[in-house]
Amino acid sequence: MNSGKERMIGVGIVAVGLIILLGKLGMFSFLGRNLWPLLILIPGIVLHAMYMMRKVSPFMLLPAGILSVYGFLFFLCNTWGWHLMGYLWPLFLLGVAIGLWEYAINDISLSRNVYTGSVLLGLISVLLLIITLLSTGIMYIIAVLLIGAGIWLVINNRSKRNW
Repeated sequence: MNSGKERMIGVGIVAVGLIILLGKLGMFSFLGRNLWPLLILIPGIVLHAMYMMRKVSPFMLLPAGILSVYGFLFFLCNTWGWHLMGYLWPLFLLGVAIGLWEYAINDISLSRNVYTGSVLLGLISVLLLIITLLSTGIMYIIAVLLIGAGIWLVINNRSKRNW
């Protein structure tokens, strides 16, 4: 046998052995359990990059926006707990709205109704997100911010202005 072929076979055997060892140590289950949202996020980013390089049509921005938002949402929930889905579910609508919006602003042949629909869907999504977040502890943060803003207005209102 050729010494170059023997080296390649040796490197292949070492690589297979390392893969088996890492698999038995649980490395791949850890990566699969924690990084699977990247399987959704990365195609969305790649589709965006392909559009920017003019490799695909503007229509591909629709799935690119959806995949990017959903990948980000799943990454958040996978990292900090799936209980967050009870509050972040409006991001599913926002993903569709962002995909439609990107498609509408980059394809001039589309009807203006697609743009209007994407903006309306995005606004509905943000409104629903605000409503769900208001049912959490964010109300305390808003209350503290309002108190701070009021105190700042009282303290900085030293000049006599008549409104």
